[in-house]
Amino acid sequence: MAGAPGLTKVRSIGPLAREVERAGGSIARVFRAAELPLGLIDEPERLFLLKDQLLLLECAAREIGDDSLPARLSIGGGMAGLGRYGEFASAAGDLQTAIERANGFIGALLQSATRLALEVDGERARWTYFVTDDSATGRQKNEILALGYMLDLLRRFFGPGWTPSRASVTGGFLRGGRASAETLGCDIALGAAAALEFPAAILAAANPHPVTHSAQLSTTIGLDDASLANTGRHLIGLALLDGRPSIAWLSRRLDVPRRTLQRRLAKEGLTFEMLLHGVLLEQARRLLSDDALTISQIAQVLGYSDHAHFTRAFAAATGATPSAWRANRRDNRQEARIWREMAS
Repeated sequence: MAGAPGLTKVRSIGPLAREVERAGGSIARVFRAAELPLGLIDEPERLFLLKDQLLLLECAAREIGDDSLPARLSIGGGMAGLGRYGEFASAAGDLQTAIERANGFIGALLQSATRLALEVDGERARWTYFVTDDSATGRQKNEILALGYMLDLLRRFFGPGWTPSRASVTGGFLRGGRASAETLGCDIALGAAAALEFPAAILAAANPHPVTHSAQLSTTIGLDDASLANTGRHLIGLALLDGRPSIAWLSRRLDVPRRTLQRRLAKEGLTFEMLLHGVLLEQARRLLSDDALTISQIAQVLGYSDHAHFTRAFAAATGATPSAWRANRRDNRQEARIWREMAS
């Protein structure tokens, strides 16, 4: 692997659990088959591997015997289900700006190793979706998922009955094509790329419901830092939903031999232990911010053998015990509240 693999937000798979359970399937079995922690479904902002999204779609469709599942996920969730990314694109004043926002911000706000592009050739416009990650399993289903979101954006301008001149996905055979087409509300053909084609003239269409304040959306929360260390941090955070990971687990998830992983991390001045401890510290601070959790509960969640072990590790990293850190944060919140009240 030349670089870090693609990442995507959990929210990109839409209402997966609801659709699987509605069809009588087991979402727990789907996640086991994809080797992913079930707790992931409850954290829409969590990042996981793009290849795991593709595999998850395959496992879920197989579980319920329905290859049209990706179409139902994206049509059912729509751009509104994609969080700040969907909100920002949908708020543009005209269609061309909406598509340009979707194209320009996908790597920063939703999914890396992915590219959206708009091509205008005379009277025809072609909006394409590419996955640059080399994952093969579930690729066509992921393209259908993407087409559903793209169609939803266009239909925000022209209504739910609007259809493109042509919709296409890649592959040698279209599985569940008729059911997917019915769900998307348009025919689907096989082609060189996943794409929607439509008259270029409609790009000037005004948005019936623009939202001007969304133009100030910050891009500083981007996930397009493709460094190996950054990807490793996200995967370690994901693994902590099930237990503490090992370097062998991380090398397998990254498709990198253990020694190669160690060498590449060393070039960034890091070791696996440094990555793990950094993620554990970040998670500890987040959990300590929730006063409903006891210190012992937090220690257990983070995989420490007991309260004392967690306290020693946290104090060594921060200079304060977990209890002292939590009390200081509570005092700071109280002081900030007082200042706000005095200023109002």
